[in-house]
Formats: sequence, structure tokens, C-alpha cells
Amino acid sequence: MSTFSVTLPSGETWEPKFVQNINEDTCIGCGRCFKVCPRGVLELVGLNDEGERVKVSDDEDDDEEYEKKVMTIAHQEMCIGCTACSKICPKKCYTHGAATV
Repeated sequence: MSTFSVTLPSGETWEPKFVQNINEDTCIGCGRCFKVCPRGVLELVGLNDEGERVKVSDDEDDDEEYEKKVMTIAHQEMCIGCTACSKICPKKCYTHGAATV
């Protein structure tokens, strides 16, 4: 199998790397990746005592429902392979991969 690549106007070849996984054990939920993603791929969620995902609300009183916040991949199909999320991540939580054709 070969991978998908793009020839840029400069003649250089670029191979997009699409988001595949976020390591929830190392993610600190800082939101930097969320802010830099141009396509709405990511979503911040809370993890409760049992490791279940809990919707994060804007109400500070709801913070007691979860132990910590982590980033998740909400819309993987929207990823364009720019890797901006992993470049800004201070904990290097991201795994990316090339698309195969």
C-alpha cells in the first residue's frame, strides 16, 4: 500500500499525517490543541473516578463530576493532517499517521 501525498506549488511533496490517538494518561487538558485546530476535530471532556467520559460544562459547579479534563478526537473525519495539534501539545500526547491509498 502506498500513502497519500500532495505536490505543493513549489514542487515539494508533503505527506499529511492525520490524528489517530490522544494519550489520555499524559493529556493535561490545557486546550492549546483545541485552540489551534482549524477544523473542529477536538473536544474537551472530563474523566470521572471510573474513567468514564463526562461532558464538560461552562458552569464551574459541575467540576465535581470529573477528576480531570482531557482532549478527545470528536470528529476525526474533519482532520486535514496538518499536525498543528501535536506541534503545540506540551505533553506530546498525539499519534498521527499517513493515509493509505
